[in-house]
Amino acid sequence: MKYFYILSVILVGTCSTPKYTTRIQNLKDSIQLVDSTHVINYANTITTKELKTHLYKFSSDEFEGRKVGEKGQKLASEFLKSYYKNENIKSPFGGDNYYQVIPETFFSKGIKDSENVLAYIEGSEYPEDIIIISAHLDHLGISDNGQINHGADDDGSGTVAIMEMAQAFKLAEKDGHGPKRSILFLHLTAEEIGKQGSEFYTQHPVFPLENTIANLNIDMIGRVDDIHQNNKDYIYLIGSDRLSKELHYLSEKINASYFNINIDYRYNAEGEVHKYYSRSDHYNFALKGIPVIFYFNGEHSDYHEPTDTPDKIDYDLLQRRTKLIFTTAWQIANQKHRIVVDEHNELLN
Repeated sequence: MKYFYILSVILVGTCSTPKYTTRIQNLKDSIQLVDSTHVINYANTITTKELKTHLYKFSSDEFEGRKVGEKGQKLASEFLKSYYKNENIKSPFGGDNYYQVIPETFFSKGIKDSENVLAYIEGSEYPEDIIIISAHLDHLGISDNGQINHGADDDGSGTVAIMEMAQAFKLAEKDGHGPKRSILFLHLTAEEIGKQGSEFYTQHPVFPLENTIANLNIDMIGRVDDIHQNNKDYIYLIGSDRLSKELHYLSEKINASYFNINIDYRYNAEGEVHKYYSRSDHYNFALKGIPVIFYFNGEHSDYHEPTDTPDKIDYDLLQRRTKLIFTTAWQIANQKHRIVVDEHNELLN
């Protein structure tokens, strides 16, 4: 009798809620793409010509490998600030201050003060909701033998992708199609010495972290790794389903609807030996419960070598990947509701 009662309770509990596969399908079906015509029009303003022009400058000898706190990194920060001022994309601080200064005392081993570079477009309907698109601006500097580590892919590719996306969002705003939610374009310093720029930001956020609904982080998207030499139209996505299944399926729907890039999730697996999920700046946001996607092309023979130069970038591929990220950000910024973390998603619970 007792066994029958327990079994009945289990059966009632099982039948009272939809199967997990059904709940996932309901979640997928709930994602409705917005502004299809507008988003493609503005995505198409992201050009290989501008990506290439920016990247040849950003990874040039002039910036001396952009070592955190050193002259070249300061010049790189000034380059980004000047770009946003010229594009009339404002700072979240107002005026001419585009820097979140990180004091020398935050670092160790004699690293000098540095700065994150921030630009901002305010949302038209939900300005308190913040989407962060990030990439790190620093690199390794000059090697002991005097060679400059150019860092064209790492992470010049992510840096110029953000510049082009910011310009596209600004053009949309000028035409009366600005994002409904706010977008922070965040160029982080000190990633190469342990993600310290993003650590500082999450400790001293410019906007409340509880209002930061997603972080799309870009670290190396201009090259092809050895695994994909015969199918270069790919990108690794890491972390997209860790905190928000909605973000994951939104990302997949965007890709399937507009691009059909081969999305490779092999490095998203729990216990993955390279530990890429914890190795770039998105991780500090994920630790705060903010849903993230990390966009990555994988390592190649020029990774962390002076030979990571802009002539080796595949600019057509960089453009397609940048458009994918832009279109994903557009959907997050403009859909009716903010991205929901799994534990609060009624469709999953």
